[in-house]
Amino acid sequence: MPTLGVETRAWEYGDPGGAALVLVHGFRGDHHGLEGLAQGLADSLPGVRAVVPDLPGFGETPAVPGREHDIRLYGEWLRAFTAAVAPEGFAILGHSFGSLVVGAAIAGGLRPSRLILVNPISAPALEGPQAALTRLAIGYYRAADLLPRRAARGLLGNPAIVRVMSEVMAKTGDPELRAWIHGQHAAHFSTFADPATLLQAFRASVSHTVLEFGRAFTMPTLLIAGDRDDITPLAKQLELQHRVPGSRLRIIPGTGHLVHYEAVPDAVAFIGEFIVDEARSERARGEASANPGEASA
Repeated sequence: MPTLGVETRAWEYGDPGGAALVLVHGFRGDHHGLEGLAQGLADSLPGVRAVVPDLPGFGETPAVPGREHDIRLYGEWLRAFTAAVAPEGFAILGHSFGSLVVGAAIAGGLRPSRLILVNPISAPALEGPQAALTRLAIGYYRAADLLPRRAARGLLGNPAIVRVMSEVMAKTGDPELRAWIHGQHAAHFSTFADPATLLQAFRASVSHTVLEFGRAFTMPTLLIAGDRDDITPLAKQLELQHRVPGSRLRIIPGTGHLVHYEAVPDAVAFIGEFIVDEARSERARGEASANPGEASA
């Protein structure tokens, strides 16, 4: 799909002619990270077409030439991508950094029918439960920024460092699931286009929160959080819910920032319930407006 001068790679699940649900992955990820959610939603919601693109500079989508990969660029890209892939309308889901991309796009004029944010970034980077580790991560990326390109890629993709990040984020006590999560990160956490683009995206990820964009969330909104998230404390997710009138917050116990890996069935159930409930409410509103006399009787 041509978008901002590059070919955006995207994967689809479910009914090819169904209502579009666009899923936006997080920092250093690609479409693989949301495959479980996309397939689960496609299987449980007949008539839904789940679309999962790789963000510019990650996975199989190249970086946008001559552009700073800041949150503004990613918001612009998402508006262009959704206009091309779902001109008839769509719901949208963002995970982690994807929540910032979605928020920036909505603040810039994107109008999805429904909004779902999984592990949204609702707190500044240095205010999370693991602020010390965040400082180490910032130092790690800054160090890479000072190195020649080849050395920077070696540092950023170092398997031992990737494994440490994975160990910190994973909260499950299931050894098989934990090993699978580490395997996913080993395989897909370093498929970035180049160190410069990755560092630009990192700066975007730690320079913004979803709270900046909350006033623009006028559509039905579902928030899903893990109660052990090291990136955003639960109190900040509650603050986000209070700032978005009518939004729902679903909390999954025992999980952290990897709801899309550790709690796929729970997340699919919450999202399915939300979509079905909102569709039912929409139909009821349509019937009431078509028959005002009956509604007031």
